Amino acid sequence: MFTGIKSLLIKKYSILIFFLILILASFLRLNKISDYMTFLGDEGRDVLVVREILKGDLTLLGPRASAADFYLGPIYYYFMAPFLFFSNYHPVGPAIMVALFGIATVFFIFKIGKEFFGDFAGLLAAALYAVSPLVIIHSRSSWNPNIWPFFSILTLYFAYKGVEYKNLKFLALSGLLLGIALQLHYLSIFLGGILVFFLLFSVLFSNKKARNYILLAKGYLALLLGFVFGFSPFLFFEIRHSFPNTKTIINFIFFSGNVSGSGNFKEIIDNVFFRLFGRLITNYPQPEQVSVSTDTIAAIGFYLTLLLGISSSLFVVYKFIETRSSKFLLISLWLILGVLFFGLYKKPIYDYYLGFMFPLPFLLTGALFSSLFNKNIFWKAIAIASFTFLFYINLTNGPLKYPPNAQYEQVKMISEFILKKTEGKPFNFALITGGNSDHAYRYIFETEGYHPITIQNPQIDPERRSVTDQLLVICEENPCQPLGHSLWEVAGFGRAEIAGEWQVSVLKVYKLVHYKGG
Repeated sequence: MFTGIKSLLIKKYSILIFFLILILASFLRLNKISDYMTFLGDEGRDVLVVREILKGDLTLLGPRASAADFYLGPIYYYFMAPFLFFSNYHPVGPAIMVALFGIATVFFIFKIGKEFFGDFAGLLAAALYAVSPLVIIHSRSSWNPNIWPFFSILTLYFAYKGVEYKNLKFLALSGLLLGIALQLHYLSIFLGGILVFFLLFSVLFSNKKARNYILLAKGYLALLLGFVFGFSPFLFFEIRHSFPNTKTIINFIFFSGNVSGSGNFKEIIDNVFFRLFGRLITNYPQPEQVSVSTDTIAAIGFYLTLLLGISSSLFVVYKFIETRSSKFLLISLWLILGVLFFGLYKKPIYDYYLGFMFPLPFLLTGALFSSLFNKNIFWKAIAIASFTFLFYINLTNGPLKYPPNAQYEQVKMISEFILKKTEGKPFNFALITGGNSDHAYRYIFETEGYHPITIQNPQIDPERRSVTDQLLVICEENPCQPLGHSLWEVAGFGRAEIAGEWQVSVLKVYKLVHYKGG
């Protein structure tokens, strides 16, 4: 009777604590989101496309990958569409969508942590994920990789449910979610590899003498059918055009050759393993930004992070060896294969590339601390002190600590300033920049009802009707010399002279007109 009452109390308190964690996670992701969200070229490009979708111009292609010349699937655009519509075409709508996916990810980390390792482990994992600065940063802006952790954890969870309960519907759902994930980021191909090995090893490591390979084949078929359905919007385009993006993606990941500084296989997997815990759990800087050999504080942080990563990883691998449970097999493969696959990747690895593994170190850390808490008073103290320290340093170093960038308001202000300078007449537009694109500005022009005229190639426009009497130029470079610049939007305008020059916020705006001589 006492045991039942105790379990009931723990359950009630865990629900209350988790509710508070969810409130905190929501606050950290939604508070002043319009001021902190990123709104640059990529975000402008996306809302321009989604605006056209809402007008009825549907697409089977998604965002262009920032790393190479190929496109992803369109699913992210269709996720964005209702949020952009209900926000009256304000870009904050899709950013709120990303934040909601981030909050939902906190919920599933708690649910899976609780189911795999117990209530306490689920709470610890969810609490640390809720306050992780890197996670929060990627939960406050609209960008296709930012909802990747949500679909990754659900893809693996339903694969586990399908194996555990021999339910093909769960496996089909896992495949469908994988199809969505692969439209969000091409490295979801690693997630697919984890699923393939998980189904295989769940049979090979089965305690049963007679292994059911027929059920394995059915599982793969269910996974494949679900994947085809989830990936179908992009698949339709690829089939119709002989798989141009698929071929480019595979070649880019595995066969395009190492780039300078990418390191060998061991260096890469060591780096990825450390960053999983350092960047996400202990708020450690990028390893190349600190010197472990000369900075004592950095060295202590480095080795404590490494200790946390190794200890929590060995804990879950040991649990699999001890129990042969499919849940511990899944977590072990997620870690081991996820890290090893990066050793095959031929390009630089940015933090957000780890998105399909974002929830993992939190589950591992929560499981380890929960296990330590169940031991003697010494280990209880270690677990409590470690969690409290990590929670504190993450909470106090989040993005809300810094002033907002107000990028959308700045882009809007500059764009509206330009429209005033056009005096309502047709105009050409150019952005001189080091790495941005002009889509964010063009989106404001579109929503204000103005359309800069794009200067066409002389072969297309021999009479130069696409060249207006004025060219408005934004300079994001400093110093900036728009006259004679090689950018096509400037060069195509022809010989010009400056009719106006203004400092607007931190940027320069120029008005160019055709050279009159004299």
